[in-house]
Amino acid sequence: MASTPETIRWIVEQLRPLDVHTRAMFGEYGLYCDGVFVGVVCHDTLFLKRNTATDEVLGTDRLAPPYDGARDHHVVPDTLLRADDALVRRAVSGAAEVLPPPRRRRR
Repeated sequence: MASTPETIRWIVEQLRPLDVHTRAMFGEYGLYCDGVFVGVVCHDTLFLKRNTATDEVLGTDRLAPPYDGARDHHVVPDTLLRADDALVRRAVSGAAEVLPPPRRRRR
């Protein structure tokens, strides 16, 4: 089941004032912060890529692949986003700092 546009808007709103946006990908959505791919939204659930920043902020208790064949990501349930959106914003911004920037495409 694909994520709903309402869920995507709600997640982006919770992450404000960070510079976040989503992009539709394969029926789900990629999440970008400062232009860096930091996670995905699958089945109406936010998944953040594992890295030193997200491991430090979120721990390693809630890990699961967002889709079949994917590596484990941090599962960010909506209850956590509602209860502690500052913590999730810290994880997202930290991921944007440590993950590699997007590659420039040659024309």
